[in-house]
Amino acid sequence: MKSFNDLFQQYQWDEIKTRLDNVTLSDVERSLQKKNKTIEDFLNFISPVAAQKLEVMAKMAQQLTQKRFGKTIQLYAPLYLSNECQNICTYCGFSLDNAIKRKTLTDTELMIEASVLKSMDVNHVLLVSGEANKKVGIEYFLNAIRLLKPHFAHISIEVQPLSEEEYRQLHEVGVNAVLVYQETYHQEVYREYHTKGKKSNFSFRLETPDRIGKAGIHKIGLGVLLGLEDWRVDSFFNAFHIDYLQKQYWKSRFSVSFPRLRPAEGIIEPNFIMEDRDLLQLICAYRIWNEDLEISISTRENEKFRNHIISLGATTMSAASKTNPGGYAVDKESLEQFETSDERSMDEIKSIIRKAGYDPVMKDWDAIYS
Repeated sequence: MKSFNDLFQQYQWDEIKTRLDNVTLSDVERSLQKKNKTIEDFLNFISPVAAQKLEVMAKMAQQLTQKRFGKTIQLYAPLYLSNECQNICTYCGFSLDNAIKRKTLTDTELMIEASVLKSMDVNHVLLVSGEANKKVGIEYFLNAIRLLKPHFAHISIEVQPLSEEEYRQLHEVGVNAVLVYQETYHQEVYREYHTKGKKSNFSFRLETPDRIGKAGIHKIGLGVLLGLEDWRVDSFFNAFHIDYLQKQYWKSRFSVSFPRLRPAEGIIEPNFIMEDRDLLQLICAYRIWNEDLEISISTRENEKFRNHIISLGATTMSAASKTNPGGYAVDKESLEQFETSDERSMDEIKSIIRKAGYDPVMKDWDAIYS
């Protein structure tokens, strides 16, 4: 089978944009009626004209989500390990060129942060760090996971791209899921956003999910940073990537996240504005196209949007998030990666979920079922 990079090179950004603009309402209606959806149907669902069918799409997304996942919402919280970073990225508060205080959690600080999360009943934790291989590399991650594994049923990570062997090591010590975002699939302008550091290597990042899949990681999470480039074109390529990965690594589960550019120290303004209605269309498109895909919504989104998306396709949500290392207890004033929009407590989020008729679930899965 061809590599994803080979398949990716067969498409041109402008070609996809033109195709999206030329989708007709009849195209959308035909795609909605099909039993087995393809990536071409997904393209129709995210087209500008498909917005006219948003109410129909929302109802369909709700039905499909309940059929596959029931009326449950999995909850998790991020635990930021470090804001050290060797990259210069124009949209990130951790960027190397930001003259800010850097912080990396010690073992003791890590366990203090973990104890706060446990007091909130968190059982699924997402470990996040800047990309600094020397200070926060594989040995740091292995140590952190060994310390945390006895206390959490599910550990996900969102760190710098690693080698296949390093992902294997993480899998062996208990990592259940790895999240990696291409940020944008617009290859020509990718370098303009990533001007220095290992992250400036577009192809190395593009091939990261393959290394994760080959290492046998249980779940792989993808997404793009919404606001860098045209969200429709970027999302097409992201779905195309997921489609390839599901066929290649069929034993793994897959999730998609929807980070929209949020305020942070020294970042650029969004290049493309994505309204709430656009994001709803995108979420519904993913669900209708792929019933098995897990859909994750972070605290970047505002309270109103998060309240409504509970019943319209979401399966996973973060809550009570702190996006700075030590933010829960150790160092509340350290630099955050981005501002959160929904600052409600874990208990408040649980209550909102229950009022919507759904059950909040604090554990993603159990190793005995793997």
